[in-house]
Amino acid sequence: MDIYTIIFLALAVFIFLRLRSVLGQRTGSERPPYDRAAPNVVQRTQDNNVVPMPGTVIDQTPLAPNADIASADRWKGIAEPGTPLAAGLDAITAQDSSFDPRHFLSGARSAYEMIVLAFANGDRRALKDLLSSEVYESFEAVIKDREKHEQKTETRFVSIDKAELVSAEARDRAAQLTVRFVSQMISVTRDKTGAIVDGNPDKVADITDVWTFARDTSSRDPNWKLVGTGSAG
Repeated sequence: MDIYTIIFLALAVFIFLRLRSVLGQRTGSERPPYDRAAPNVVQRTQDNNVVPMPGTVIDQTPLAPNADIASADRWKGIAEPGTPLAAGLDAITAQDSSFDPRHFLSGARSAYEMIVLAFANGDRRALKDLLSSEVYESFEAVIKDREKHEQKTETRFVSIDKAELVSAEARDRAAQLTVRFVSQMISVTRDKTGAIVDGNPDKVADITDVWTFARDTSSRDPNWKLVGTGSAG
């Protein structure tokens, strides 16, 4: 080997020894590398302690009725104090602390319109979700009769002027509320030729219906179903 090769070899050995002294060797006592994902793993583990329950999520336990609210004010605008209606509302609230008659009436107005229109259109699927089995059977009988005679009913709401509670009752975990609806609508039934067999497409009729809704207050299902129908002048 010439002199230059010897010099390069000596230089390489020198550099290797310097690197070894600077970098060192693993002895087993070194600190582990920082794991950036560790905090996220801990957070996920803590979050997983909350197991979601099936069904409707309840954000918080319904608040019990405020005993400090005077009975005269509790159902203000809904029922007069000391009346059977007020007593019935008290009984329902005792079974279901989340019950709110104002919220119920808002839903009842929507249900009233949906049921009337579904009945006119022969929409059995919509009716099944809103009616008790007994009421559904009576509605379906009328729908079948119309289909048998090839008749179609056209109904249009002009307005729902009033929806007011007329009675309330709680018995054996079953709550029942009766509502009087005052509305204006146009309804006509035609045969297969288009001839009118009932109603008037140009006349707005004043309608008053008295419907009863019910639900099991011990059930997780919050929906009320129509269990009875009637009319008044």
